[in-house]
Amino acid sequence: MHKFAMPVVAALLGLALAGPARADTLQLLFSAAEKATIQHYFGDGSGGAAQPGKDGKGKKGKGVGNQGLPPGLARKQQLPPGIAKRRLPATLVAQLPPPPRGFERVIVDDNVLLVEIATQIVHDIVEHAVR
Repeated sequence: MHKFAMPVVAALLGLALAGPARADTLQLLFSAAEKATIQHYFGDGSGGAAQPGKDGKGKKGKGVGNQGLPPGLARKQQLPPGIAKRRLPATLVAQLPPPPRGFERVIVDDNVLLVEIATQIVHDIVEHAVR
């Protein structure tokens, strides 16, 4: 074997033995364009800012980060069993790139989540997007 081929073969074998990258080591998030498309589709894109309510007064968003989310709806947390998930409308799905392999976008309450299918771990949230 050629003297340069041996290190290349060893490196390739090392990669093959290491296996695929694990999802918990990857940073999987909605892109800015995906967030904008989702927010625009469902409303004014304010992401939870004051909106007129039935009484004519504004209603406040629930804040930023993971505050105000139901238990279990936090990044890097597993969705609780039995939580009501809905699919995104087909017209919105058509405007977005496909989710990463092994992931799905779902609606829970008024939030759009990026969820790992196998583990049901939430990787990102567009809060208060659904109006």
